[in-house]
Amino acid sequence: MRPTKMLPLLALIALLTFSCSTEEYPEETIDSFELQNPPSPKTIEIEILERINAHRIGLGLSPLNNHNTIKAVAFTHTDYMVEVNQVSHDNFFQRKNSLIQNASATKVSENVAYAFSSAESVVNAWLNSEGHRANIEGDFTDFDISAEQNSEGKWYFTNIFIKK
Repeated sequence: MRPTKMLPLLALIALLTFSCSTEEYPEETIDSFELQNPPSPKTIEIEILERINAHRIGLGLSPLNNHNTIKAVAFTHTDYMVEVNQVSHDNFFQRKNSLIQNASATKVSENVAYAFSSAESVVNAWLNSEGHRANIEGDFTDFDISAEQNSEGKWYFTNIFIKK
């Protein structure tokens, strides 16, 4: 198959593999009991946060602060994606409104991804995508991430950014 004929297929695969969101939706929230105890950070999550902050610092931007409430909200979504076995921004409005209420967020955005096997590969994919890079380099103050594996060992990622 000629490379030009493969471009639409490659674009579709890229779109289904990772995504970002800053959409506006009706007001709903995640119940506060779901935000109580986020899981302890995994090595891959720490590496992703470090890589994102290193990228920001390299551009002269302020590093972002980790935030347990963001971690808990990201975990609810990553757990959901693993359960339905699909990468998505489903219920973004709930996460956004929960962070407005529980973390004093004035702006919320997220990157999601699926099936990357390392911190380097997922961060590089986000940086090579204009929308994801805009979130990473955006006017935010705090962030956190959740990474969970499905039964086949494939990783799902939810990286949420907020501005206070």
